[in-house]
Amino acid sequence: MKNKFILSDYIENALDLAEFELLEDGSFCGKIPKCKGVVVFGETLNETYHLLQSTLEEWVLLGLRLGHEFPIINDVNLNISTSNLEYESLQA
Repeated sequence: MKNKFILSDYIENALDLAEFELLEDGSFCGKIPKCKGVVVFGETLNETYHLLQSTLEEWVLLGLRLGHEFPIINDVNLNISTSNLEYESLQA
């Protein structure tokens, strides 16, 4: 059975969908269109990528805490209800 790292896979797959734009002032905008509100601005492309990754991670953590629905990205689904969990994982 292959190990699954659902949060890592979600972040990685979402970052694969990232779009970057060079702005008129030489700075960059980065966004992940499937993840509403995940938009950042940076001075370099590298900085923008890392800001986007950090913002995405915070977006996921906040969404989990608040019970938000997430877009499914490349078959990675963070929208898990207890009815989807195996019985053994619910035992203390």
